[in-house]
Amino acid sequence: MSEEAFNMSLRKFLKQVGVTSQREIEELVRSGKAGSGPLKVRMHLTAEGEPLDHVVEGEIQLP
Repeated sequence: MSEEAFNMSLRKFLKQVGVTSQREIEELVRSGKAGSGPLKVRMHLTAEGEPLDHVVEGEIQLP
């Protein structure tokens, strides 16, 4: 696989993760099920059969 094809594939995956994650978080907040205060979130990235285990944690301020 060329470097360009790899980069395009990676960007496509990351865009899908970003768009779908934002949609899920917005739906949670709009439904009123998120509670109050900052929303503590965690994204856990793994790759099947590979030694990849990456966690990103953060807080999202609610309206």
